[in-house]
Amino acid sequence: MPNTILDLIGNTPLVKASSLVKNPNITLFLKLEGHNPGGSVKDRAAYNMIKSALDRGDIDQNSKLIEATSGNTGIALAMIAGIFKLHIELVMPENATKERVQTMRAYGAKVTLTSADVGIEGARDYAESKVTNDGFIMLNQFANDDNWKAHYKTTGPEIWKDTNGAITHFVSSMGTTGTIMGTSTYLKEQSPEVQIVGVQPTDESSIPGIRKWPAEYLPKIFNPDKVDQVIEVSQEEATEMAKRLAKEEGIFSGMSSGGSVAAALKLAESIKKGVLVAIVCDRGDRYLSSDLFE
Repeated sequence: MPNTILDLIGNTPLVKASSLVKNPNITLFLKLEGHNPGGSVKDRAAYNMIKSALDRGDIDQNSKLIEATSGNTGIALAMIAGIFKLHIELVMPENATKERVQTMRAYGAKVTLTSADVGIEGARDYAESKVTNDGFIMLNQFANDDNWKAHYKTTGPEIWKDTNGAITHFVSSMGTTGTIMGTSTYLKEQSPEVQIVGVQPTDESSIPGIRKWPAEYLPKIFNPDKVDQVIEVSQEEATEMAKRLAKEEGIFSGMSSGGSVAAALKLAESIKKGVLVAIVCDRGDRYLSSDLFE
């Protein structure tokens, strides 16, 4: 029976890095989330948030949905809302790449751009005001358990299966933290020995998709007890690794993926042996109008 596009979410490839790790006792696998139909890991969370809300009756086709996003979640929500014939408004800082804005609009979403000066926090404040004053419903990826549960149900089991349970370390950039929370929960149930490594930007670094949140904006779904170690990467390290992934591994991805893999290589330098899995969270084509690959 032919698949629908929703059946293609998840079960993304896990590939071995061919040249990045020099220690023969360490294997680095890369989880290629750009192979999701919407082009990023966020397809998983977006689908689970919308489908679960519909199943519970929390939303219907008369609902006005709104969500603040730095990009990938918005694209995923736009795609899936379109499939379910739902109205959605997506709010982003005005310095988002034009590919992201155009893709969301192509899927049928309304896109509102807020001042770059106040960043994603300003976009979140705008969305909150529309919920309070105009009857909108926010899926709220930062506080929605259906975000991390998507990864508990899919990403974690896929990694465990595809490594035959041999994984020793899981590395993921942290934005909404849904990916790392759900995958950690599943992997720790299989083996408490698996180490969960989160990636954050260094102070003063700006890496789309990776955040070090102020306390008042810290995602409510985040539980620090589910992360064993945090590795910081700079904007320069994330950019350089995104370029290396394309040139050396043939993997075309964005800056947050570069940050994830840069952290994985730092981790690899600190251990003697292991099986590492790092999330490559999206594709590089949505960054071509930026200076990432110049």
